[in-house]
Amino acid sequence: MPKKNTTTGDDDQGRRSRTPKGHFVVYVGSEMKRFVLPTSYLKNPLIQNLLDKAAEEYGFDNRDIILLPCDESTFCRLISMLARSSSFNSTRINPG
Repeated sequence: MPKKNTTTGDDDQGRRSRTPKGHFVVYVGSEMKRFVLPTSYLKNPLIQNLLDKAAEEYGFDNRDIILLPCDESTFCRLISMLARSSSFNSTRINPG
């Protein structure tokens, strides 16, 4: 059975899986890396800021994906910080 990457939602053969309930998908960086995030992150002001910047930069024309104007390494640090913050608040994070 293929193993699933819990951050990107891909299995070990690179295939995309369905987004789990309570999660959403964003794409980040020039390589458009896929990240599966819990919807609880939508409350975070930093994520809201990135979404606002995405709307300013790319508009709302592309309804298929959410592309964030952020490099991958910065975004990885951000979600790592959010995951640690959530675990301190006893919130279980279950990325796709």
